Amino acid sequence: MIKGLYEAHLPVSNLQNSIEFYRKLGLDLAWCDENTAFFWIEEGKSWFGLWEGNEYETRYHPSLRHIAFRVSYEDLKESLKWLDSIQVEAVPFGNRKSIEPFIRPHQGNASVYFKDPDGNSLELICYVEVSNELKHITDKLSFVDWEERVNNTFK
Repeated sequence: MIKGLYEAHLPVSNLQNSIEFYRKLGLDLAWCDENTAFFWIEEGKSWFGLWEGNEYETRYHPSLRHIAFRVSYEDLKESLKWLDSIQVEAVPFGNRKSIEPFIRPHQGNASVYFKDPDGNSLELICYVEVSNELKHITDKLSFVDWEERVNNTFK
């Protein structure tokens, strides 16, 4: 199931300064908003996130206790069955109620979350090819909703 490391995170005190620094290293900015930025290490395979916060947040930010493992799209569709088979419970992401894997079209990825025995946040994530017609979608979509939109867009 696990193919590699998809993402790791770092807390930063000034997002813009950090963006400039990592661009100088030759990394491509993949996605950002007002508090976070993601840079590709290997496009479609691995990236890392920068999370801006105050001094307390940069020392204790949840991003310091989170990593994501790269999986295939098909494996992610079967991830709940796999987690269940190894007796690991999936958990909802953020304020979502559902544990089902979901697609983030605007970021071009899909994921499901779970925790290790110490409560560290773990994620199975895959790259998702998103056409320009669908990149504006910021909602988190189920695989069923996503595949329906993709099929309707290209009929």
